Amino acid sequence: MDFASTALVGISHGTASPDGQVAVRRLIDAVEASAAARSASAAAPSAVRLGHVDVQQPDVPATLGALPSSMPAVVVPLLLSAGYHVHVDLRREIEAVADRQVRLAAALGPDDRLVEVLRRRLDEAGASPDDLVVLAVAGSSDARAVHDCRDMGERLAAALGAPVAVGFLSAAEPRLAAAIAAVRADGGGRRVVAASYLLAPGYFQDLAAAAGADLITEPLLTPDYAPNELVDIVLDRFAAASDAAPGA
Repeated sequence: MDFASTALVGISHGTASPDGQVAVRRLIDAVEASAAARSASAAAPSAVRLGHVDVQQPDVPATLGALPSSMPAVVVPLLLSAGYHVHVDLRREIEAVADRQVRLAAALGPDDRLVEVLRRRLDEAGASPDDLVVLAVAGSSDARAVHDCRDMGERLAAALGAPVAVGFLSAAEPRLAAAIAAVRADGGGRRVVAASYLLAPGYFQDLAAAAGADLITEPLLTPDYAPNELVDIVLDRFAAASDAAPGA
């Protein structure tokens, strides 16, 4: 694919939360601004669009259909792990497209740059090196997505130099409240911090906040802040998919 003639289509899960909607829009706006600032030799898309796989509109077909006629596209899942929405929903939507070439990029995680965002969120929340950390993730029935989340827990533990438990808010075990309780029981009275590995404010962030931790961090995105690391990951996923051999 030729970067200069290819659209980057970021597809989020979708949320009913106004703050979540603004946060994801801020990310895609930051991606568009970064792409515009890149040189002609860099992996810069010709257009940047936002769509959703669930909850919100426009959906995937409408987002792709609104692009200029026959313009190729790379769909970048604005999702932290590759579960059912990536492997089934998005792939099915892409395979149904007949009027343009469309490729599916990798999900945003796992990625060491997300560890840096998590660490920054911990610092911003006032976490200390003595705190016990539980990574709060949405959860999935897809074992590949669960593995991705555990991978991120291991990466964060390596960066912190301390154990990090992983707790899921749906579909997988242990559930976040149980993980927090188990860490607290073995923690000798130390504070338990839930590190939110959630993309944006919304239903799951609210569930995480009610799961019993002494402290919880903000999600990776907030309405007023899109980390540069996330912007770079989105553009890198676009470039990698554009460079891949057809059918890869």
